[in-house]
Amino acid sequence: MPETGPVIVIPYNARWPRLFEEEKGLILRQIGPQVLAIEHVGSTAVPGLASKPTLDILVGVRRLEDAKACVGPLADVGYEYVPEYEAEIPDRRYFHKGPAVARTHHLHMVEFGGAFWTRNLLFRDWLRTHPEDARRYAALKYDLARRYRDDREAYTDAKTEFIEGIVEKARAAPLPTK
Repeated sequence: MPETGPVIVIPYNARWPRLFEEEKGLILRQIGPQVLAIEHVGSTAVPGLASKPTLDILVGVRRLEDAKACVGPLADVGYEYVPEYEAEIPDRRYFHKGPAVARTHHLHMVEFGGAFWTRNLLFRDWLRTHPEDARRYAALKYDLARRYRDDREAYTDAKTEFIEGIVEKARAAPLPTK
């Protein structure tokens, strides 16, 4: 079942990184042999950035087929697999946790190093190192949450242009030197 509650964006919560680390440990205990890497992504992964209070977790596996072996163990710790989303985003397996009115976790299982993996890390890392863009994104999210309070899909769709712009800037930026 998709989320059903209103779109609510709140100020950054300094507990989010610790909550991610706790959840990462739980996930690794359940499906560790399948996992190549786990990353905290989305707005809760950017210090100071306003966000919906839902942790986005990116789980990298060797092959997307490895996700099948993870469904049961993740269900044992509260994650619900949502196969319907495969039609929308075939290169991801999506799980959520928490009540439908306020999910607490979104877990995106993808091939490690693939396009979905790379795009999410580019976006997160750009916002972490470009505070002006992070502030612009926060302002956009607050505005969209007001405009689309009862339409989560419209809220998400309305962020797409900004996100794609940031990803393009990140792809075009020179690599940092050591």
